[in-house]
Amino acid sequence: MPSNILGVTPALGDIGKRLLIGRKLRSTQLGETLLPKRIALPVFASDALSSVAYAPDEIFLTLSLAGLTAFTFSWKVAIVVALVMLVVVASYRQNVHAYPSGGGDYEVANTNLGPTAGLTVASALLVDYVLTVAVSISSAAQYAASAIPALEGHQATAAVVAVLFLTTMNLRGVRESGTAFAIPTYVFMVTILGMAAWGFGRMLFGDLPDAATASFDIAPEGQFATGAGGLAMAFLVLRAFSSGCAALTGVEAISNGVPAFKKPKSKNAATTLLLLGTISIAMMISVVTLANVMKVRFAEDPATQLLNNGVPLGPDYHQDPVIGQLAKGIFDHFSPGFYLVAAATGVILVLAANTAFNGFPVLGSILAKDSYLPKQLHTRGDRLAFSNGIIILAAAAIFLILAFDAEVTRLIQLYIVGVFVSFTISQTGMVRHWTRLLRTETDSARRAQMVRSRVINAIGLTMTGTVLVIVLITKFTHGAYIAIIAMVVLFVMMKGIRRHYDTVGQEMAIEGDEQLMLPSRVHAIVLVSKLHKPTLRALAFAKAARPYTLEAVTVDVDRAESETLQADWDEHNIPIPLKRLASPYREITRPILQYVRDIRRQSPRDVVMVYIPEYVVGHWWEHILHNQSALRLKGRLLFTPGVMVTSVPYQLISSEAAQERQDRVERVAGQVRRPARKTSGDR
Repeated sequence: MPSNILGVTPALGDIGKRLLIGRKLRSTQLGETLLPKRIALPVFASDALSSVAYAPDEIFLTLSLAGLTAFTFSWKVAIVVALVMLVVVASYRQNVHAYPSGGGDYEVANTNLGPTAGLTVASALLVDYVLTVAVSISSAAQYAASAIPALEGHQATAAVVAVLFLTTMNLRGVRESGTAFAIPTYVFMVTILGMAAWGFGRMLFGDLPDAATASFDIAPEGQFATGAGGLAMAFLVLRAFSSGCAALTGVEAISNGVPAFKKPKSKNAATTLLLLGTISIAMMISVVTLANVMKVRFAEDPATQLLNNGVPLGPDYHQDPVIGQLAKGIFDHFSPGFYLVAAATGVILVLAANTAFNGFPVLGSILAKDSYLPKQLHTRGDRLAFSNGIIILAAAAIFLILAFDAEVTRLIQLYIVGVFVSFTISQTGMVRHWTRLLRTETDSARRAQMVRSRVINAIGLTMTGTVLVIVLITKFTHGAYIAIIAMVVLFVMMKGIRRHYDTVGQEMAIEGDEQLMLPSRVHAIVLVSKLHKPTLRALAFAKAARPYTLEAVTVDVDRAESETLQADWDEHNIPIPLKRLASPYREITRPILQYVRDIRRQSPRDVVMVYIPEYVVGHWWEHILHNQSALRLKGRLLFTPGVMVTSVPYQLISSEAAQERQDRVERVAGQVRRPARKTSGDR
């Protein structure tokens, strides 16, 4: 459909598009979008780094169910989470060296374990990427609402606006969005590590104050109110551990984004992974340690659980996040430090979603290339980004944000299931990968390296598999089942898409010595409603094609109009017979379809060519007034075997204005090729 038919003025629409996402890039400029390590770190690591803003909160929040005494487990849980992250980072360093093409976990599983395992990983990652955006943006909206009272109650709206902002930035291209987001990410790292260093320094000198909540007590809830049994407490600690493992989300994004790195790609990706793991662990351990030292109190239901001299604080009390409480205490003498930490944390939570905006489209492109998703997802947009994947991710995240009203506590229960499914299957695939290579490798040094890599991946498999079981047990009834259902639906859908593409491919494949088969004859039909210039043009085009049979056909809806048409036809001596089809019920489409089918039935080896005169108009409202019968008829004829439909355009005067607008669009968009610069050899 021509763009001038749409309801948006093309020139203004294209100018707006250029202002939002920038000038088009040629395919040959793809190398210019590759990322150095200093930009790749904030692009791919912002998700894992930002988890410092909510992973410690989730640990303390879960433990608070058993009361204040359970907080003694927080540092132990944090250490185990850090250990798991170290193992996962070490394992994924093997992945990026072995599979640098960007398929990540999907490619590892698909290559070593088969298509079913590959699709399982892909569906898990796609769901996790959507949840990453929803959780990060919702968390940022909650931070913003605590700082800006006007946003209270409008968190979902603020979150949707943030998603749209990220979508626009990523449509501008990976490198440009990475450059724009690099500074805030580095500011976050510096502020959190700086706050931690300042806090530990004050602790060493003995003047580190307690948190503002240190004097509060925490009332246990539910079954813990009468005392925590050993099994119940163990289950609670495991649940806290599974929530804290949110810190590991985003680690896999680097293995999926290796093609976006500058050369040497795999080496740079592995180095970025190491930096990610080191910085994330340092920040998380520091936050949990300082929270214990400063006696931070953080509860799931602060209105009833937090007690001041035995009295609940009530619904008017606002509970600051753990990092916010730490910053207030550590910078009690320097308020700009607190505001800097709060602002940097809020911004990084928005930017954390950027990791998913880089991982989801790339994975979607690979799946589309393998025919598991629509082929459109494999197409790069104007800025060489996978624009369709970016838009789909944004739409899915907005749906979740609105469905859960941007409540992090509800969304977090769906989180991390997918990522640990992909972790576990990927590590299984890597173990099989090294085992397969060891069967044929003869070089002793190379074999020793492979054995070492297999041991690392085997440890990773054991660790991530254990965490996956814990996550499923502790979070299934709290909402994780929704994520699992979404994975199953995606898995079945991708299987169906692949089956469709395979079926179409088989239908279209040339079998044996099949040759070009010409039809016996061509029966041309020109549809006529009135005798005017568009009709004469269609008759001329049809005659120029030299069909075996040529006739004009009209539907006798109104006898008086049909008689007038016949009289005009005879008066102008049109040398082509006019056939009038009876229509007692004043239908147009059905009589034509029946007539065409009758011709096909009488001569199955003939081709029926239907010529339809159409107006080309310049305004959207003109399109509503014309061509509706033609559109309906073409839609029906497409399903009739052996029938070809040709639209014969007739440009009305208003279409000239549309062409002028289109010419202006091309000039504005910079599509007119500039003269090449002279080289020294031309002078």
